[in-house]
Amino acid sequence: MKLAIVVPGGVDRTGEFRVIPVFLALIKRLALVHEVHVFVLRQETVADCWEFAGARIHNIGDGWTRVRAIAAIWDEHRSAPFDVVHAIFSGSCSEVAVAAATLMRVPSLVHIAGGELVALHEISYGGRLNWKGRLREAVVLRAAHAISAASAPIIESLNALGLQAKRIPLGVDLEIWPPLAPRRRNIGMARLVHVASLNAVKDQSTLLRALGLLVDAKVEFQMDIVGVDTLQGRAYALAEQLGLERYVRFLGFKTQRALRPIMEEADLLVMSSLHEAGPLVLLEAAVAGVPTVGTAVGHIAEWSPSAAVAVPVGDHVGLANAICRVLADEELRLRLAHAAQRRAIVIDADHTARAFEILYRQMLT
Repeated sequence: MKLAIVVPGGVDRTGEFRVIPVFLALIKRLALVHEVHVFVLRQETVADCWEFAGARIHNIGDGWTRVRAIAAIWDEHRSAPFDVVHAIFSGSCSEVAVAAATLMRVPSLVHIAGGELVALHEISYGGRLNWKGRLREAVVLRAAHAISAASAPIIESLNALGLQAKRIPLGVDLEIWPPLAPRRRNIGMARLVHVASLNAVKDQSTLLRALGLLVDAKVEFQMDIVGVDTLQGRAYALAEQLGLERYVRFLGFKTQRALRPIMEEADLLVMSSLHEAGPLVLLEAAVAGVPTVGTAVGHIAEWSPSAAVAVPVGDHVGLANAICRVLADEELRLRLAHAAQRRAIVIDADHTARAFEILYRQMLT
């Protein structure tokens, strides 16, 4: 097949910075068998093309991005027809993919990978914040030949809108991120990790307030927070206000290579998001033998209680209590770790690529 994949970013030519690992893993596997062209909307500001992971990357760049992306897909289609156009993320990506596929009279697939279906007005987040967003998603998703999403909660949200979708988790590349057997934690200080950009939807304020309760409860821990700060230092200020300087390290952005040893040293991944389609980091932690405690979103909600521990969104007291419970019961922590690893390995990057290939063929027939 000749495939057009439309993504917002995450396919930097370096392969390390400004990349989304699951995108690279999927592209690499599809390109082993198919001719893959990736149309990335804003990886770089200036339009350019390059070869990467066996695929041809078409960077659209700034200025009339959606119109020029549709034109770029059409131009490549005229040289040799595409069989399928696949958008990873809805919004601008799905607009481009579905419009181009309609013009070319080929099937289109939209994978929901973020906040396309939500409206979190208090933080101005989500694809359904206003009537324009709701109309766009309604038109585009109903025009697509197929829809997929990473986790059961997102499938349920689509069903509530009258849309049928296939559950296809974006899995971990086990060649690059190999499994590590869960280990017993050392007696004494617990090692916690949180991996996410510092932003409103990841809700680090709930995380930090939960950590403050751990300090009050005399729990000995160290929390490593990995991610780019987009909050202009507000998370750092809250940590200082809560007296967490001795307990929390803000490590900033880390490449996959640099993240792996941090994850391997952790006893528990803690997530506090208001919304997630995944998150991928739960799968990465599970493969590395680390269980997760977090808010009831995405994979955390669907894996709880046997392979993760979920608490209500925004509940810092519940989050603190869940962390304490798992740290105090090593057998529970190990059961969660083993169950999570089994699930994550079954839905690895090979599984993801196979599932999409099956869906492509179903659309073509």
